[in-house]
Amino acid sequence: MGHLELGALAMNSFLARAALLAVATAFTSLATAAAAPTAPSCTAGLYALADGSTVDIAPSSGDLLRWRRRDGTSGAFAPAGPQAGVSRLGWTKRPDGHAVQVDGCDAIRFDGVRGRRVPLVVRDVRFHSDGVELAGRLVLPPGDARVPVVVLLQGSEHDSALQFDALQRRLPAEGIGAFVYDKRGTGASGGQYTQDFDQLARDALAALAQARGLGGERVGRIGFEGPSQGGWVAPIAATHADVDFVIVAFGLAVSVIEEDRSAVAKNMADHHHSAEATAQAMALVDAADALLLDPTLATYDRFAAVRDPLREKSWYKDVRGDIAWAILPVQRDQVLAMARQFDWHTPFLYDPLATIAAVRPPQLWVLAEDDLDAPSAETARRLAQLRLAGHPITSVVWPHTEHGIYEYETSADGERTSVRQPEGYLALLADFARGVPLAPRYGAVAPARP
Repeated sequence: MGHLELGALAMNSFLARAALLAVATAFTSLATAAAAPTAPSCTAGLYALADGSTVDIAPSSGDLLRWRRRDGTSGAFAPAGPQAGVSRLGWTKRPDGHAVQVDGCDAIRFDGVRGRRVPLVVRDVRFHSDGVELAGRLVLPPGDARVPVVVLLQGSEHDSALQFDALQRRLPAEGIGAFVYDKRGTGASGGQYTQDFDQLARDALAALAQARGLGGERVGRIGFEGPSQGGWVAPIAATHADVDFVIVAFGLAVSVIEEDRSAVAKNMADHHHSAEATAQAMALVDAADALLLDPTLATYDRFAAVRDPLREKSWYKDVRGDIAWAILPVQRDQVLAMARQFDWHTPFLYDPLATIAAVRPPQLWVLAEDDLDAPSAETARRLAQLRLAGHPITSVVWPHTEHGIYEYETSADGERTSVRQPEGYLALLADFARGVPLAPRYGAVAPARP
């Protein structure tokens, strides 16, 4: 999942934010479908408040809107109805004391402070990549000054980035341009949905060309930002383009399969299971991933031979992983139909390390310390090794954050609900895009630099 609102449609459900939700859904009849698209709201935009601050308003799930502040705080509210304007904390259902009043399409009040829409420079475009028409948008700060531009990639989600990706306005609020587009098979773009990293990288290159062409003389530095699954795509694209920087947010420097294995290992460690139980769980995830790679009846039989004797183990319920949770319930008569219906060309065994090492411009990697969907420890270790070898890689591991770089709270039954992004996250992205010396600290983190 990426930095889209869908990345928080169900913040208390890891399934909504799994980097490979679409693939996992293919292997279980129990998986929940993505939420229906929300109708675009004329209220969506960046607002300058009378106190000198800004707030972004974006579509959320259902009829709700979501506000975001520069410091990472956020809440959802209904623009009309009996609870109109009553804000809920983060992605919880609890009131947070804030009130947001919508006044037509161009004015709001946030906690009683008047706000007017910022007249961002917006240029919509339709362009082609490998014969498929894609829908994109360049958003620049007001004025005519040269600015850095960030081409925003996506995670594995199916939703429209044009509709939901608030970074298209939050970056311009920092003086940074943004080019956002619906990837193939999603939103207003044509083609079929795919998880083919090479194809997605070629689409990113087409988007880069459009951003340069639309921005003209206003484009200064330019580079990619790849969230989640986009973290595999952005470095591939950067090795085929002249860009000034690459940003990867909550992505991985390991393969998709290794992501799943690492997630299961973290599940077992977090629940304090024994070494023996962990070894059995790892054998289980290996058998499940083998079925993912080769969804045939023969492979299913080998998978079932491992799974079935373990189903009554006390630890079995704690095996989630990033994909394994969806494969474990599969029955024999489901395998062939699912294999035919869902083939998104995901390169499950692709190891990105060599590609990351081949990227010449500076890279910023922002990882979540407590990420269950994409455990960050091995990626952080690999990046540190590359940095010691002389590669221009800066990285941070944000404490007490989960996938999406969200701070969270945990319920009594262990479920997480995101409440905000950490202070300093947006400022770090903006400074790196600008190419200025980074500050010693951004909120709780000190960047590890080359």
